Amino acid sequence: MSKAEELYERLKKVQEPKGYFFNRDKEMVIELLEALIVNRDRYGYMSCPCRLASGGRKKDRDILCPCVYREEDVKEYGSCYCNLYVSVEWNQDKVPHNYVPERRPPEKSIP
Repeated sequence: MSKAEELYERLKKVQEPKGYFFNRDKEMVIELLEALIVNRDRYGYMSCPCRLASGGRKKDRDILCPCVYREEDVKEYGSCYCNLYVSVEWNQDKVPHNYVPERRPPEKSIP
């Protein structure tokens, strides 16, 4: 089992009871988890693979996966910004798969 698949199994057990599910596109999910592992190896923490990390944990704490924006994103759009975490309804096509806009303030995106 790859590191990404191990991470998948660990996170699934923790996040599903909270109401957050992985996107049903497992291939995409594994790619995102591999990117999280790369960020962990690079920075020492798993920053969001869809955003530019600064390399400073304190500055990036809002984008440590799962990021602080996930709850509102999933509540409003059925998916987080990366489409990694989704609601059951999103996976069942009961809500539209609209683009999730970036909630992170632009000033935090500057490394």
